[in-house]
Amino acid sequence: MPETEPRRPTPEGLTIRPEDTRDHAAVRDLVARAFVEEPTVADLVSLLRADSAAEAGHSYVAEIGGEVVGHVMMTRAWVDALPRLVRVLVLSPLSVAPEWQSRGIGGALVEFALAEASGGDHPLVFLEGSPLYYTRFGFERASRLGFVAPSRRIPDPAFQVVTLPAYEDWMTGALVYPDVFWRLDAVGLRGEQLADDEAALGE
Repeated sequence: MPETEPRRPTPEGLTIRPEDTRDHAAVRDLVARAFVEEPTVADLVSLLRADSAAEAGHSYVAEIGGEVVGHVMMTRAWVDALPRLVRVLVLSPLSVAPEWQSRGIGGALVEFALAEASGGDHPLVFLEGSPLYYTRFGFERASRLGFVAPSRRIPDPAFQVVTLPAYEDWMTGALVYPDVFWRLDAVGLRGEQLADDEAALGE
């Protein structure tokens, strides 16, 4: 098995830009269709906006021919480092319309979001996701850098981080999610889902 999935070329005419208020309805529909078996994800996006947990300027849409076909959001969080709390970003969720999946759009959104974040003062971006997919973007196991997951229900290989130019070695500790994730029980996995995911990750 390869260490990462191969990169895919993006569709012709794909553009990525910051999300604005006119996109909200289209984004909610997109997220609902992308996560049809997880209906709370669409609610998560809306509540993060309302709660101001989504960092201003860190929510992006992918368009083809004026149609929104993908979306990614960066959410504020904190690392509980010994000297002080450190403001960081969590990449969640990443959504691509079902009819446009496996076309490189998700990868293009991740790369765009990380490039934008690298120009700011956030030192780290965390996520919960597949190492097979995300290591190509520079993500690695967060535990290897001394970070502690916000829940025991996050399999260690899935708890990932990428360091940005503002990162310093002392910025390590437990990741603290904003309240919205907990209200929707959108942290980690539960029961059989957790066991299945750990087995798939070889843990």
